[in-house]
Amino acid sequence: MSVQVVTAKMAEVEMKDATKEKPNNVVPAAAPAAPINAALPSEPDNNTALSPLSQPVKGVPASAMKRSDPAQRPGDGAASPEGAVSEAPRTVKKQIQFADQKREFNKRPTKIGRRSLSRSISQSSTDSYSSAASYTDSSDDETSPRDKQQKNSKGSSDFCVKNIKQAEFGRREIEIAEQEMPALMALRKRAQGEKPLAGAKIVGCTHITAQTAVLIETLGALGAQCRWAACNIYSTLNEVAAALAESGVPVFSWKGESEDDFWWCIDRCVNVEGWQPNMILDDGGDLTHWIYKKYPNMFKKIKGIVEESVTGVHRLYQLSKAGKLCVPAMNVNDSVTKQKFDNLYCCRESILDGLKRTTDMMFGGKQVVVCGYGEVGKGCCAALKAMGSIVYVTEIDPICALQACMDGFRLVKLNEVIRQVDIVITCTGNKNVVTREHLDRMKNGCIVCNMGHSNTEIDVASLRTPELTWERVRSQVDHVIWPDGKRIVLLAEGRLLNLSCSTVPTFVLSITATTQALALIELYNAPEGRYKQDVYLLPKKMDEYVASLHLPTFDAHLTELSDEQAKYLGLNKNGPFKPNYYRY
Repeated sequence: MSVQVVTAKMAEVEMKDATKEKPNNVVPAAAPAAPINAALPSEPDNNTALSPLSQPVKGVPASAMKRSDPAQRPGDGAASPEGAVSEAPRTVKKQIQFADQKREFNKRPTKIGRRSLSRSISQSSTDSYSSAASYTDSSDDETSPRDKQQKNSKGSSDFCVKNIKQAEFGRREIEIAEQEMPALMALRKRAQGEKPLAGAKIVGCTHITAQTAVLIETLGALGAQCRWAACNIYSTLNEVAAALAESGVPVFSWKGESEDDFWWCIDRCVNVEGWQPNMILDDGGDLTHWIYKKYPNMFKKIKGIVEESVTGVHRLYQLSKAGKLCVPAMNVNDSVTKQKFDNLYCCRESILDGLKRTTDMMFGGKQVVVCGYGEVGKGCCAALKAMGSIVYVTEIDPICALQACMDGFRLVKLNEVIRQVDIVITCTGNKNVVTREHLDRMKNGCIVCNMGHSNTEIDVASLRTPELTWERVRSQVDHVIWPDGKRIVLLAEGRLLNLSCSTVPTFVLSITATTQALALIELYNAPEGRYKQDVYLLPKKMDEYVASLHLPTFDAHLTELSDEQAKYLGLNKNGPFKPNYYRY
């Protein structure tokens, strides 16, 4: 008799035994949910002790525990009170099935009862936080910080944060950030004795991150009193806000504020009995707008405004043009150190970080359209091109458009590529760059996000209509679903992607923060008459000083001009080395 015939007969005998051992379908009794790791059994190693699940049950013959059908699932048998396991009868399959084929993934996880694993994955994704999210106590999630009574260790309650108990975590993050902010720490050390900001009362509205905390504490070390709110409802790190509150800084911010909370926090910073600001540090112009709207008399004592964003600077120029700007303002956004380092180099790294953390996507071969080719757009395009993406650019400025063409990008109108692109990124500082018409024409699965400061670039409001369904996938990631089943992936509800969904490089923020600190010092100490009621650029000498403070990090050595060379160029040996109109 051939080997093949013997093998066939043995298989037939095994199947007959299985038939005798397993009668027809019987619904098993309610069994305890199987552990997740039981869904994927593995062969025990000879050198490893058997797990409790694989040990024979005391008092039960081994034959009773043996599964003759490799397809039987854990949990199909009913457990008796005595600990014995009775096999649940089931229908015999006519074809031979391999054990691996039945190691399915729909086992019931222990903690969620009878919900399927697919449901549990969806739920855990909704509840999870990206690595950029704050240390959040889930028990506090339902209670608004405005309704809590919290005090720091000094007994002060002049703050509003998510959870003051997170201060220790935040302090560690601030200490880490200090290591990557050499210029700000050097400025703190050099000027601490002089206290150039003694008497300054600074009200600030910026992103509240570990890097901003280093700036706030530096301003305090230089003599200033500070009160702070967030300029973005999603970018606050709760533990950092708690650390600032614990150190005595009145801070009013938490991640996930509502629009009402946002303005309430700003008002709490400004409207306080016995304290009036004399300096403003703004990011986006919301704080300046609120004071103009609610407390215009405060500008009688305010010495100046420092603004760091495109949107905020645009608002300041509008006020100046209308003759409504009643104090000097410093345009930090257009300083060289801010434009080139924060806008260009920072966005070049953080765009990929934000997209990866929220979508886990592969960039190679993806078609991306970047709206705007300013410094932010240049950084985004360079990063995506390096990852193998096919990048299109939209632009209104012919000079920036020509730069995009010379850098190897195809210049298009958004309507020309909106049906085919996989990702749409806005970075113009404008409004309604991506309209409902564009959103309707996007293909299924298209990712839409914003790298500009304001949330006006994408017309998110037009998506909040009855015929569209919003589905929260994970923190800061929403599926917007059309009636025909098409869905787009909207990140951070159209707000700033990198600070809402990820983090930004600390070293770059050191450059920006140092620039802001020097601008505050300059405006606060300027003699009367040096600055009129207008918008000014940071003096070139200060830009160069900020850059020089960061060079030692790279062990960089500047070449010095000889007297003859300086005379030939008509420059001072110590700078400034370029005129104000020079474009780097």
